[in-house]
Amino acid sequence: MTNGFLISFEGPDGAGKTTVLEQVIPRLQDIFEQEIIATREPGGVDIAEKIRDVILDVNHTAMDAKTELLLYIAARRQHLVEKILPNLEKDAIVLVDRFIDSSVAYQGYGRGLDVADITWLNAYATDHRQPDLTVYLDVTSELGLERISKNADREVNRLDLEKLDMHQKVRQGYLALLEENPDRIALIDASQSVEKVVEDTLAVIINKYKDLKNA
Repeated sequence: MTNGFLISFEGPDGAGKTTVLEQVIPRLQDIFEQEIIATREPGGVDIAEKIRDVILDVNHTAMDAKTELLLYIAARRQHLVEKILPNLEKDAIVLVDRFIDSSVAYQGYGRGLDVADITWLNAYATDHRQPDLTVYLDVTSELGLERISKNADREVNRLDLEKLDMHQKVRQGYLALLEENPDRIALIDASQSVEKVVEDTLAVIINKYKDLKNA
């Protein structure tokens, strides 16, 4: 298998993406010989982290939806060329907390921007590079927001302050993407215990890796 293995982790706010990603890393290190690289969007590299600060600042409530989208796209491009692609070229397994699908779900379905425009911008920014596998952690908007409210250690950003309706639209966007991309996106029930979610995620990653390696 060449050019590494790119896995994105997606889900509505409160789905537990970051927790699950962190917990699968040591398990994957025990299974695969390749280096495991974990990163996030927006962020992952210095320039993109600075853009992240601008996007998620709770004081930036006047930010226009298209401005928000373009900032995410700019951060994605820098992150891709500076961190993701170089590690894939070294045959690493790269785990990224959010990637192209987040823009479709949040700025497309959530903000109401044109999905075709977002899809084009994603393709332009990534040179059409898609994840080899997307792990979609699904949870209802109500449960996700309840988890956020109970987690005092979690970063609370501008998007967390959106009303329930926005979060419901985002989830519907993810479910639409799942239906459109069944070969790439794997559904995980994130309402289960963290231990079960991690086990289900590991099984999906291992199976997809074997499929790609044997293709």
